Amino acid sequence: MAVFPLLLCLLPLAPASAPPQPATSSPCPRRCRCQTQSLPLSVLCPGAGLLFVPPTLDRRAAELRLADNFIASVRRRDLANMTGLLHLSLSRNTIRHVAAGAFADLRALRALHLDGNRLTSLGEGQLRGLVNLRHLILSNNQLAALAAGALDDCAETLEDLDLSYNNLEQLPWEALGRLGNVNTLGLDHNLLASVPAGAFSRLHKLARLDMTSNRLTTIPPDPLFSRLPLLARPRGSPASALVLAFGGNPLHCNCELVWLRRLAREDDLEACASPPALGGRYFWAVGEEEFVCEPPVVTHRSPPLAVPAGRPAALRCRAVGDPEPRVRWVSPQGRLLGNSSRARAFPNGTLELLVTEPGDGGVFTCIAANAAGEATAAVELTVGPPPPPQLANSTSCDPPRDGDPDALTPPSAASASAKVADTVPPTDRGVQVTEHGATAALVQWPDQRPIPGIRMYQIQYNSSADDILVYR
Repeated sequence: MAVFPLLLCLLPLAPASAPPQPATSSPCPRRCRCQTQSLPLSVLCPGAGLLFVPPTLDRRAAELRLADNFIASVRRRDLANMTGLLHLSLSRNTIRHVAAGAFADLRALRALHLDGNRLTSLGEGQLRGLVNLRHLILSNNQLAALAAGALDDCAETLEDLDLSYNNLEQLPWEALGRLGNVNTLGLDHNLLASVPAGAFSRLHKLARLDMTSNRLTTIPPDPLFSRLPLLARPRGSPASALVLAFGGNPLHCNCELVWLRRLAREDDLEACASPPALGGRYFWAVGEEEFVCEPPVVTHRSPPLAVPAGRPAALRCRAVGDPEPRVRWVSPQGRLLGNSSRARAFPNGTLELLVTEPGDGGVFTCIAANAAGEATAAVELTVGPPPPPQLANSTSCDPPRDGDPDALTPPSAASASAKVADTVPPTDRGVQVTEHGATAALVQWPDQRPIPGIRMYQIQYNSSADDILVYR
């Protein structure tokens, strides 16, 4: 019976299980303000003098503001596991590098602000994982290159893309054309010199397009522009209108811009830069009848050419007009010629046949065309038989004489070699070229008695395909 009191004494000593405690949040980074008492959680560190993304971030945060600091790079681990982050601001830092996959865990992110940094390029992996991104602000960087696949993960969700105030000369227009939900597209203050026709045709939700202050001389017609009325300013514009800004470009006001002049929109600051007669005039003040083009005129063409087979041939054609004509070539067989293994067509109107063949002869046609018409010119090419291989300069192998600047013998042996050469019969000094074909030849000369100071013989020749001298 003594067992029961012992058990009663031991039972109170048994450890009791502790009740579950609520998970504690990460400490707020120094110099930051954190809202962790209620949802959504936010971490606010603007102007805190940060040199890098704080490592003690609360990974549950929905908002992270790191603007106006001195952060130079975004590493892969900086934002890892922040799967609930909705808004990220890295504006006005000194960011030069964003690691590939740095945003890969931010699958819920809606807005990313990277404006006011020092990015020079954006590759295909740097925005990977942003499958719900709606606002991407990249203005005021130093971007000179945007990869074709940089926007692939957010192409279907992006509504606002700002690439203004960068150094972009080219854009992946095909990739931009896939942004079917984009509402605002900022391309202003870049170095764009051209826009391909139809670049915006699939952007059915586009409401504002800003191409101000680039290097555009013309804007090609686009199906999007014909579907929506174009306005100069967003104030008071209907929801179905497209606000198009293109002032500050060196517009060439010719017939290629008549389509734009015919659109009904309020006046803005657009002006003509050329032709000289219209330079400086406001675009909307120029009458439609003054937007004219000049048909091409061929000003120069190659005279009839004759080349041996195997040699290159350059056919030249120059034309003037407004706009500048595009020159194309048609072969004697009626084929349109372009770059290939045997031919190269240059933008200046030159057609180069790298290696001619007997069948290349005939009349080539140069066609110069622009928006106002076209002009043609004929260039005749004759291709003759290939020449036999020849030695450069001469076919003799006379020993060098005293005072000859091309002598191969040292000065001390020159007189001795001349004396021996005088004793050799002329027929023995002859050089014979036999068994010659298209790519090889046999060169022979008789054996000669040893000449003091002569260490080697050198053959100088050139191919029938060019004039480059070869030494053996």
